[in-house]
Amino acid sequence: MLNIGKGFQILCRAAACDAFHNSAERYPQPRCHSETRIEMLDDLWNWTSEEWLPRKFSHRATGSNSILWLHGPAGAGKSAVAQSLCQKLSETEGRAFASFFFKRQHTSRGNGNKMFPTISYQLAVLHPGLKRAISQNVENDPSIVDKSLSIQLLKLIIEPCRQIQSLDSVPMTIIIDGLDECDGQHIQEEILRSVGNSMDDPHLRLRFLIVSRPEPHIAEMFTGPCLDSLHCSLNIEEAFEDVRKYLLDEFTRVHREHHQTMGSVPMPWPSAAIVDQLVRKSSGYFIYASTVIKFIDDKDFRPTDRLDIIMRPAEANVESPFEALDQLYTQILSNVPARPQLLQILSAIVEFEICVCHIKSLLQLKPGDLRLMLRGLRSVVEVPEEDIYEELIWHHASFLDFLKDPARSGIFYPSTFQTHTEVIGYILKALSYNYDDPSLNQNNPLVL
Repeated sequence: MLNIGKGFQILCRAAACDAFHNSAERYPQPRCHSETRIEMLDDLWNWTSEEWLPRKFSHRATGSNSILWLHGPAGAGKSAVAQSLCQKLSETEGRAFASFFFKRQHTSRGNGNKMFPTISYQLAVLHPGLKRAISQNVENDPSIVDKSLSIQLLKLIIEPCRQIQSLDSVPMTIIIDGLDECDGQHIQEEILRSVGNSMDDPHLRLRFLIVSRPEPHIAEMFTGPCLDSLHCSLNIEEAFEDVRKYLLDEFTRVHREHHQTMGSVPMPWPSAAIVDQLVRKSSGYFIYASTVIKFIDDKDFRPTDRLDIIMRPAEANVESPFEALDQLYTQILSNVPARPQLLQILSAIVEFEICVCHIKSLLQLKPGDLRLMLRGLRSVVEVPEEDIYEELIWHHASFLDFLKDPARSGIFYPSTFQTHTEVIGYILKALSYNYDDPSLNQNNPLVL
């Protein structure tokens, strides 16, 4: 029997093994389609290997490039990119890496205090020298795994890496996926603060890839004094052509595998016009496309019938084809405070098509309230810094479909009778200014 040191046993018990990139709980893990995100994955691979940075990195560190923030809206395929990078690292000899894939409200995968012990355990398994150094630290002080995040990072990762590193070695890579899903905003900030404070040594052969939605508090940490000069960033932008490749390949697979019900359906299926419409609906992000394929690829139904439901959902009296997508949007909206005001704002924009620059005056909001309300929607909406813009930029066209369908949006349907009446009241009040007090017309959003 292999003789495992006491320190390593303690570390093993403290690790959240279900947060690994290859854990059974996460099966099947999301991965990029073989013909998509090729350039982005190549860029990330080069970043893990050397100092070279592609021009598309939107922020370049003035010092070290050892921290990379990969960010993008909900459903953009960030976890699939992180998973694909992990898979490539695991298949390459001599590449030491560790990962932690967060999951919101999960007992272990949602616990930020388990992250550094989990990462340390993986590095110890892959590198004998690190295993000795880490195990010795834990054996000397078994309470390390329960101490502050900064101490955990220092004792379980940074100090052991300094002991065994050589300048000619390929950097070790640590991948933290879904930081915004870690339980507790203060824990998320402390993780970033700990990483920033520990990575000021330009000779440390270590890379941190941090993947998250562009939540305001996370963005502010990266632009703050702790991380601004140490990180580079990459926005996982829309990929319409990649979505098209994914849909075409998946439709071909579905046609082939559903041979009993699809044998008489000629190829190409579906038509190019339908594929174009689905690509537009996706807004260039994979969550919509993958939800469509998952719904159609059900062996208990004919794919042609399921596609008809997708294209004409209002006419179908069956389960929602976008249940997973709706859960995501509901979760995002649930985290926004002051729901009645939020619904009034969304109703004014979506139902009454009132310019965003007029919303503050119309709904009599205090200065800064509008941006504060919309900050929590940055995963689905681009929120500019100024109040002078006229329209919101929606990351997902499907989010608007969600808001306009009461069966899908439920309690977040912005055009209920009550909300509708409230907004009409504000509109009538604004219009009345034109007749009762002309001096107010100057600031009246509804009077030219």
